[in-house]
Amino acid sequence: MKRSTAALAASAVVLGSAVAMLPNAMAAAQGCRVDYTVTSQWQGGFQANVKLTNLGDPVSGWSLGFTFPTSGQRVGQGWNATWSQSGSAVTATNVDWNRSLGTGASTDLGLTGTFSGSNPAPTSFALNGVACTGSPTSTNTTTTTTTTTTNPPVGRTPVEINGQLRVCGVNLCNQYNRPIQLRGMSTHGIQWFDKCYNNASLDALVNDWKSDLFRIAMYVQEQGYETNPTGFTNRVNALVDMAESRGMYALIDFHTLTPGDPNYNLARAKTFFSQVAARNANKRNVIYEIANEPNGVSWQGIKSYAEQVIPVIRAADPDAVVIVGTRAWSSLGVSEGSSETEVINNPVNATNIMYAFHFYAASHKDNYRATVSRAASRLPLFVTEFGTVTATGGGAYDRTSTAAWIDLLDQLKISYANWTYSDANESSAALRPGTCNGGDYSSGNVLTESGAYIKSRISTPDNFPTS
Repeated sequence: MKRSTAALAASAVVLGSAVAMLPNAMAAAQGCRVDYTVTSQWQGGFQANVKLTNLGDPVSGWSLGFTFPTSGQRVGQGWNATWSQSGSAVTATNVDWNRSLGTGASTDLGLTGTFSGSNPAPTSFALNGVACTGSPTSTNTTTTTTTTTTNPPVGRTPVEINGQLRVCGVNLCNQYNRPIQLRGMSTHGIQWFDKCYNNASLDALVNDWKSDLFRIAMYVQEQGYETNPTGFTNRVNALVDMAESRGMYALIDFHTLTPGDPNYNLARAKTFFSQVAARNANKRNVIYEIANEPNGVSWQGIKSYAEQVIPVIRAADPDAVVIVGTRAWSSLGVSEGSSETEVINNPVNATNIMYAFHFYAASHKDNYRATVSRAASRLPLFVTEFGTVTATGGGAYDRTSTAAWIDLLDQLKISYANWTYSDANESSAALRPGTCNGGDYSSGNVLTESGAYIKSRISTPDNFPTS
């Protein structure tokens, strides 16, 4: 952590006339196909995904235009394009990384907006002023997303279904070598909120929240591991066992934060991971996160740390997935002015690894989402921590940006853990203060606004392919 509806879904692929154009762009000779899907809708607001496919000649620079059917529909914010609106006419213009669209190429855009009265889908689209002529399709559903989901077999847990995980290409894959997405919650620092993690709270996380993943945040400093290595190691192992007995994956987080250079804790990391890897090597539910949020350190420094710690884990547990933190509080360098290219051009020399990405929805918006959209085609990413609020862990809950983020992660099959499953007196907490003194971890009486929304998202059926 950094300190410093059921929904209406409607898809439309339509014929129509030109609505907007970019004068200096190359026109698409034969039009396009657009899939416009409302993925979630709430009182007065909605989120939509827009998939644009170029059916004409290659373009270098594009503008997609459409008209909202009612005057009450307005774009609030969008991603993967520059969005503008004049009256009911909306224009989405390319950003640098998706400006070129070859014949048959697609790009995924998204927006959140507001409406008054009704919220019908647009009925005409144009690419660079040329009407879209893709084959019409439309669907109506009452699910919260447009992703087809497969309910797990009755009585089977995420670990029973998926078994030992591995990295295949840019995906997290199960025992059937099929890409999957894990969704779950992170603890707060177990040195402060250990009472929140007991049989009742983990039962609720599995049975009511339908969580696949339990991230165990073991701070190294801030009254954490360095004060009692044996005690904290034993507590992490006990929580791994509790997750295992309930069929959840356990993400062991070596929560380095201050100082930000993980090499400061290199010796401690080697000791800790040699012990937990040897102890848990035969378990199928363990994932290792070796450095939470490196900051103020170069990517080369992080890479050097990873290439010294990973062999320690592999010596005891050769099969488990290992997650490497990235520069600038695990933002792939974005929060310190860099980008994912530093990792792409100089990857960690190890196999079966993923790279961490963290975001806080009220602070990290379009440019961070654009980074993830680009990086996901080149790097295996795992959002080991995210919040619905600002990067401090406090501030106002940003539902709009949070929904945009989770929809993007769902679309890309990127696994995630929300910060935090705790009753901390901060707006990022899922539980209201005092909740961990009782036995209710799921009802509307104990959930914060953030917690209620996150629970509604992770408790939807998983999509775990088995063939």
